[in-house]
Amino acid sequence: MRHALSALSCCLIFTLALHAQEEESKRKFPPPESLSTDSLISQPGPSFTISDSEVSRSPRIIVYGDQRFTDPTNIRVTNPQARRLLVRKIAEKHPDAVLMNGDVPYSGDVINDYQVFHDETKIWRDEKLRIYPSLGNHEFHGDPQEALEHWWSAFPYLRNRRWYSVQLGKSLYTIALDSDTSLMAGSNQRKWLSNQLTNLPASVRFVFISLHHPPVADFQTHINVSHNPRPNEIELRDYLENVAPQLKAKIVLSAGHIHNYERFSRNGVTYLVSGGGAASPVRVERKPEDLYQNDEFPNYHFVEFTLKGDTLTGKMYRLADPAAEKVTWEVKDTFEIKAK
Repeated sequence: MRHALSALSCCLIFTLALHAQEEESKRKFPPPESLSTDSLISQPGPSFTISDSEVSRSPRIIVYGDQRFTDPTNIRVTNPQARRLLVRKIAEKHPDAVLMNGDVPYSGDVINDYQVFHDETKIWRDEKLRIYPSLGNHEFHGDPQEALEHWWSAFPYLRNRRWYSVQLGKSLYTIALDSDTSLMAGSNQRKWLSNQLTNLPASVRFVFISLHHPPVADFQTHINVSHNPRPNEIELRDYLENVAPQLKAKIVLSAGHIHNYERFSRNGVTYLVSGGGAASPVRVERKPEDLYQNDEFPNYHFVEFTLKGDTLTGKMYRLADPAAEKVTWEVKDTFEIKAK
């Protein structure tokens, strides 16, 4: 027991040291929230539209975050084997859309990190998967304007956007937000989001919102306390729970930043923390409100949603052991959300 506690303490110290190093690196440049958002594309209506005939009869969406694509020899900040296995399994699922919750590269100022993303996800392009990423804090490492240019170069269809939406057939709508800039009332992003939700197409049954920093999570007192929900996202949470009763569609929000899996339901909104994309895993102190109470660790995973009729079914697929000779996937959480 004493040995286990000692190992946990060392792991915690190492994690905190890495976080401090990252924060010091970022302080050399202006923060991403200093970038102007006035000239971004922020128009009403869906940014992209996928016709109903182009999606599956039972549409599927996969969400996950914190992949940290980088030099495969770097096993300190990410698990390259888990990262590649997740990419391959998602390709096999052939979903109608993949929502990535941020921290796609390890360092957004390192152009090679995006090259690794391009190389390791070739199978997604071969399968013609639709990829819809959200900006995370790692996307803004280094000079935030330069890093943002790298992101737009990696995802050219998103150029001049930091938030956007996709109508995926008649029943599903996805909204990608940027939690590295303001989500507060009166901000450009919040005005756009309000317009999106107020003017949803009448046929939409479920709205998926993806972003990096979580509005709801297990509140930590000992481990990774710096990743607890911040005022920016708490404001978003309160807004969503206030507007949700007036919408004809249900809201499902997926965030990352915490390298684990958590699930909550509050006031008609489903919240996920899906940060098991391969970044260095972090344990969480689970509170009673967390609907996932399994303490197996680490949780390299993705979440698959399938819509059949009026029911949206979520399944969390966990990679049992990335180092095992035989790859094993376990469905560790299953839940249903009924349409209104």
